Amino acid sequence: MASGKSAKALRNARAAVVTQKQRPWGTVAAVFAVIVFAAGVFFYVYNRYEDTADIRAFTPTAENPDPSTEIDGIVIEEFQAQQHVLSPQRVAYESSPPFGGPHDQIWAGCDGVVYDQAVRTEHMIHSLEHGAVWIAYNPDQVEGEQLDLLADRVRNQPAMMLSPYPDLDSPISLQAWGHQLKLEDAADERIDQFIMALQLNAYSYPEVGATCQANPAAFDVDDPPPFDPSEPGPDAMPMNGNPEDFGGFTGEGDQDMGAIDPDAPVDPDAPVEDGENADEAENGADGDQTDEEAPSGDDEGTSDGTDSD
Repeated sequence: MASGKSAKALRNARAAVVTQKQRPWGTVAAVFAVIVFAAGVFFYVYNRYEDTADIRAFTPTAENPDPSTEIDGIVIEEFQAQQHVLSPQRVAYESSPPFGGPHDQIWAGCDGVVYDQAVRTEHMIHSLEHGAVWIAYNPDQVEGEQLDLLADRVRNQPAMMLSPYPDLDSPISLQAWGHQLKLEDAADERIDQFIMALQLNAYSYPEVGATCQANPAAFDVDDPPPFDPSEPGPDAMPMNGNPEDFGGFTGEGDQDMGAIDPDAPVDPDAPVEDGENADEAENGADGDQTDEEAPSGDDEGTSDGTDSD
């Protein structure tokens, strides 16, 4: 009888040992680690979200199309769009840096380009018309960590460009079409507010959908046309001048976007939008073609598709 009890006790003891060995401690530890990691990620994202609440308040909406009006120190001015001059014709801008007005028919590359050298102003202003934000800085005052802070906001970002601007009257100046903000410190939170409010803000720039990718046949981002520090001469086009009086033109000047990318978005106000006639406009328009001269979508077959030189 004793031996029977002993055998039963032995079996129970072995069962307990087996049960203990089968507990999935590894799985429990892995699940616990995943939970801790997920919690850490959640709190990190939540804290980051909370930290950017002040910046996100400057997101444009239909109810608040221009949140930049709430930025302390911003200057806002109305400019007539699509006033084009042809290089080397200059424009007698009334602000430095300018932030709107007549400009060269060729836009500067503005798809996250950090320019090491100052660029011809007339090209930069055209990029503002495409929805870009231009950060200019005084190269005598901004360098090292301050310059890195600016470059980090621009590099590889859509509709952004950075360049030195000699003799700038403040260390930093931000430009979007019709908007300007001059600052002292690259860590100023108003820089991020300005970018959030105005970068590709469809409510505030004229040529919605126009590309920021430079036309390599017309503008070399690695060797751009240089900045001219001299005062514009008497032959410069005034801000209220007629471009045609200075060898330029008024109207859509970006029909050659198709030479860069056939699928590139175009300005909705372009005279030709699709079909065979769109190809004709892209191939034949040199910027001086008016809406009346452009073939319409209803006249297919009436145009021979040739260019007039």
